[in-house]
Amino acid sequence: MDRPSGRSSRGAVHRPGGARAPTIGRVGTPEQSTTGGPAASWVGRVTGLAGACHPGPVVAVTALMAALAVTAGQGAARGVLTAASVLAGQLSVGWCNDAFDARRDIAAGRRGKPVVDGTVGVTEVWVAAYAALALCVPLSFACGLWAGAVHLTGVAAAWAYDLRLKATAWSWVPYAVGFAALPAFVALGLPGQPWPAWWVVTAGALLGVGAHLGDALPDIRGDLATGVRGWPHRLGPDGARLLLPVPLVTASAILALGPAGPPGRGGMAALAAAGLVAVAGTVLGRRRERAAFAAAVAVAAVDAALLLLRGTGIA
Repeated sequence: MDRPSGRSSRGAVHRPGGARAPTIGRVGTPEQSTTGGPAASWVGRVTGLAGACHPGPVVAVTALMAALAVTAGQGAARGVLTAASVLAGQLSVGWCNDAFDARRDIAAGRRGKPVVDGTVGVTEVWVAAYAALALCVPLSFACGLWAGAVHLTGVAAAWAYDLRLKATAWSWVPYAVGFAALPAFVALGLPGQPWPAWWVVTAGALLGVGAHLGDALPDIRGDLATGVRGWPHRLGPDGARLLLPVPLVTASAILALGPAGPPGRGGMAALAAAGLVAVAGTVLGRRRERAAFAAAVAVAAVDAALLLLRGTGIA
């Protein structure tokens, strides 16, 4: 789930770059187009929209859920429908995030974001966000009533993060709900609409909390300067870094040991690798903050592999 992101999300792990900081007068306000008028090309606007959706997390989450749908046993047609639903939901969340944060990003001079750079207008990004959200609703319910309700609950949580909860002590909740909803959505899309196994929902929620901490960690100081005081910001850079591996490694343990049957050598090796990488990231992160972030991404990748390895038992 992109960053149900501040990036978050986030979503999914997005970052700014150099040059001269823009001014409000140059790029306009969040209610105005920032494309510079008719001179901007259609291709440029499409490129800007693609960049504003947080493409990394969108592609990663959609691909993971598509793979999980195949592993879990969904048919080809249902798998495509599942992937399309997740894609629409993630696009809506990513665009909502960039559109809503436009004023703050402009004030902070966060170059590298299409809205800040003037590649695409804020109004256009809002239109894209609402269009993707509108498309997500019928696609989700086409997978089943309960499946659709669960998926849309996750998408709604991500929008709540973007619009309100990002700057509160409850900022972790949308991430937990959104990430838990994704594998549950896949499970409920199986024949007979079986309820998802406890371990996959729990691991998803923990991955969401870890994703929130990892997503926020590189930007905590800058976000505090612009008034964002979410849960990771209240912990501070050191607190967030030390806590970051806990939910991720706990998710690894649940994914390896939670399903019925022995975890096998592969599961135990993955769990051991996740623990070692997490410890290394925590230690190295004392001097290099990016090491903690890189370790978190590596552990999340291990968790994704475990999820697919155990995917046949998600329901």
